[in-house]
Amino acid sequence: MNDFFLYLRYISISLKSQMQYKLSFWLQLAGQFLLTVIEFFGIWALFTRFNNIGTWTLSEVALFYGMVNISFACADALGKGFESFTIIIKNGDFDRLLLRPRTTVIQLLGQELTLKRMGRLFQGVVVMGWSISTLHIPLTFKNLWLLGTSFISGVALFVGIVIIQATLTFWTIESLEIMNILTYGGVETAQYPLSIYTKWFQRFFTFFIPLGCVSYFPLLAVLEKADSFLVPLWFCYTSPVAGILFLMLALKLWQLGERYYCSTGS
Repeated sequence: MNDFFLYLRYISISLKSQMQYKLSFWLQLAGQFLLTVIEFFGIWALFTRFNNIGTWTLSEVALFYGMVNISFACADALGKGFESFTIIIKNGDFDRLLLRPRTTVIQLLGQELTLKRMGRLFQGVVVMGWSISTLHIPLTFKNLWLLGTSFISGVALFVGIVIIQATLTFWTIESLEIMNILTYGGVETAQYPLSIYTKWFQRFFTFFIPLGCVSYFPLLAVLEKADSFLVPLWFCYTSPVAGILFLMLALKLWQLGERYYCSTGS
């Protein structure tokens, strides 16, 4: 509980610092919102030209789009400390974090809650709300469970990816940009149903990076299409746990990286 209250204190300080320049904050928030609006406009233009992708309509794809953008926006806001970890390593600031009587994970998560990322979250909520309304999806306990677990597991998955990217910095010093294939590339992938991709690609984002488990399969059940794609309904309900397990694995790798950390001497 002490760590939890410390984290809240970190967040409070971060929010106060970002609100010192309110106009700059609101402009950045609007910029994030408009940028993602343009992204969805591209999807809308695609469906306007071809009407559908396989058996998928625009309103169905909008559900996937909204969910992954909401999850990623929250993860991106929470994981800023890990995202900029390469600067902390090169400046020798990580040595100072190690001297403090708290876990480095809490310190890095609390370094900054990037509120401007909420522009993407708001846009994702609007798109997903439009999809649910258009498809007349009832907000029953079953659907709320699927949507809720998909969101929580999606946040855990993307935070886990960022933590793994930061962990590799213990050995590489410079952040490996190739990891952006799994973060921003993963967002682009999950904006569409996994079934439209080739088989090896589906397997990669199901068994190696469980993006399909946290986004595609739960929403398949929400759309009542699990039977159409021969996916067991029980798997749609339980697959989001893969996101939590992925985060736990990422934290274990982080502990391993800390164990072999050698200061840069800055």
